Amino acid sequence: MRLVFAGTPEFARVALAHLHAAGHDIALVLTQPDRPSGRGMKLQPSAVKQFALEHQLTVAQPTSLRLDGKFADEAQATQALITQAGAQAMVVVAYGLILPQWVLDTMAGPGQWGCFNIHASLLPRWRGAAPIHRAIEAGDTETGVTIMQMDAGLDTGPMLLQERMAIRDTDSTAKLHDALAALGARLMAQALANPIALKPRLQSEQGVCYAHKIDKAEATIDWQQSAEQIARKVRAFDPFPGASTRLAGETLKVWGAQALAHGECAGNGDIQLRPGLILASEPRGLLVAAGAGTCLRITHLQRPGGKRLAVADYLQGHAVAPGQCFDTLEAPDAV
Repeated sequence: MRLVFAGTPEFARVALAHLHAAGHDIALVLTQPDRPSGRGMKLQPSAVKQFALEHQLTVAQPTSLRLDGKFADEAQATQALITQAGAQAMVVVAYGLILPQWVLDTMAGPGQWGCFNIHASLLPRWRGAAPIHRAIEAGDTETGVTIMQMDAGLDTGPMLLQERMAIRDTDSTAKLHDALAALGARLMAQALANPIALKPRLQSEQGVCYAHKIDKAEATIDWQQSAEQIARKVRAFDPFPGASTRLAGETLKVWGAQALAHGECAGNGDIQLRPGLILASEPRGLLVAAGAGTCLRITHLQRPGGKRLAVADYLQGHAVAPGQCFDTLEAPDAV
């Protein structure tokens, strides 16, 4: 099938590579403009653009697709490219720009199948930008991929295919990302292989959640939360932005943590331990008091400019003693 593909990050690159390998004719690739990245903050192409250039695919990088906006010239040039592409469908995967109505209309002509989207959640749960992160953070036991026919709403279109995947208590966003990217690519190829057989299902308005974009300000661990909540946050924020905390004036990234059973916590019982207090410092991890009388074992840490280290390795060069305390979040000032 002749396609327009719109996507930006690695999750989208996996789908593009799969569709290209399956023999689809990728007439045009849309992706976000190059962004500054790395220590030198040099402009870097997206993962999708890199693949497109490596395979001699036509690429466009409009800042916006709004024909009446600040970048109307770019949008109009892109509109011409999409029209000239003569594609039978558009596949959209984590593109990062909202598709205006004119895009949907352009792909809805005779002989066309419209705009398809690969979404990394079991819609209608977790509509929005960060469904993998939010599913882990919320303690969901399963996730999956939904192939959706796009409409003017935000992840509200009819569902075409859906497949579930369990979330294990050791899964991070990084691990689930790779598994869901592969699943999404396979389901999208399946949908395009026989689109006439697809049976659209309207999404329920029950159980809708919005997966807000991840903000770096969320990275700081709140030790007043339970150990289970903190452990989920550590997994949800791996690889970005990384859960963080402060000890003796230094910010540390926490890359591995396990909530412990009540009987494993030192000082459990009627004693209320201060959240953030380090109870034990041993090679298998730092035992830390959390909220609601729970305890957490931190297994991997990273100093600024350093590498991720197992606590056993971290302790060889950095002393951490029981009785020290991680900083807790300060309560907001009264209004």
